[in-house]
Amino acid sequence: MRIVFVGCGFVADHYARTLPLHPELAVAGVFDRDPERARRFASHHSLPVYPALDEVLRDPRVSIVLNLASPGAHFEISRASLEAGKHVYSEKPLALELARARELVELAERLDLRIACAPCSLLGETAQTVWKALRADRVGRVRAVYAEMDDGLLHRMRYDRWVSESGTPWPWRSEFETGCTLEHAAYQVSWLAAFFGPASRVSAFASVQVPEKGAGEALAASAPDFSVACIQFASGVVARLTCSILAPQDHSLRIIGDEGVLRVPDTWHYRSPVLLQRWVTIRRRTLLSPWARRISLEGRSNPRIPRRGPSQMDYLRGVEELAGAIREGRPSRLSERFCLHVNEVVLAIHHATEKGDSREIASRFDPIEPMPWAL
Repeated sequence: MRIVFVGCGFVADHYARTLPLHPELAVAGVFDRDPERARRFASHHSLPVYPALDEVLRDPRVSIVLNLASPGAHFEISRASLEAGKHVYSEKPLALELARARELVELAERLDLRIACAPCSLLGETAQTVWKALRADRVGRVRAVYAEMDDGLLHRMRYDRWVSESGTPWPWRSEFETGCTLEHAAYQVSWLAAFFGPASRVSAFASVQVPEKGAGEALAASAPDFSVACIQFASGVVARLTCSILAPQDHSLRIIGDEGVLRVPDTWHYRSPVLLQRWVTIRRRTLLSPWARRISLEGRSNPRIPRRGPSQMDYLRGVEELAGAIREGRPSRLSERFCLHVNEVVLAIHHATEKGDSREIASRFDPIEPMPWAL
């Protein structure tokens, strides 16, 4: 199944790096609105270049458009791709506005096409192992979840020197103007929605703590650099999610049940350990055992994921999943309605104010199937 990269910026190298893990995906070519960036990326990865987006959309060989443009361009590129009869896999978020994300999903359904959205870390070994442990009732009834998505003190770092392997600088302006919640909260939200079903309400607080972080230059928008949300799921589970670029890097997850706690040190690592700790009662107190049992990871036969930077993720696994769903005529595990739901939850957190905000979540999705190797 042939795919095309639309957008050759910083994140595109993360996707291209895992191409050798997916021989069933063939790259027809790449396109970027900046011809020099497209040329540099294509040269580094030995891929052909399309001179215009229209030529991408007219090419009958292309089945899936991999939309890796900046967040503000996601909607227009995805809509044009669907209207041209192409399936779409988009970087997060689907759209910056819920109405536009819903428009994309409804357009795909009307045209009998598929649209899926990053992140795909739900399909990784660690997430699937946690999910299997939950289905096996390893911690009993789940009462609460504590999730972290902190990325360090970014405004104090030399991010102006960060360059991708093909030579593209980290897009600090776009990252800061989009905000850490829209950029990263979906990593945790997608896991929780898959594990516990749709969220029913989000109560959140968001704040801009460092407005001057734009390398001495004014930013066009002041997106929150800190947010905290309490997410209520229709199943009864509640979760607290913190997202920031102010606190030390922490991508951990704790799922707290009546019989114990499941803990993941790093949800950005596809093979991060999954640790199980049991509650023990000593005299009149119930405490968490200091001894953690490491649960064997459910696994695939893929070689180790190439790592460069803070994460070890197979970015193309979501594209592989989408291609497999199209080929086999089955629902994608990153279905349109699931991605819309994640987008709605993240937007509810992102748009919260310093006075706090509480919103009902309207979107719903059908239950997701685990990966076949994790049943």
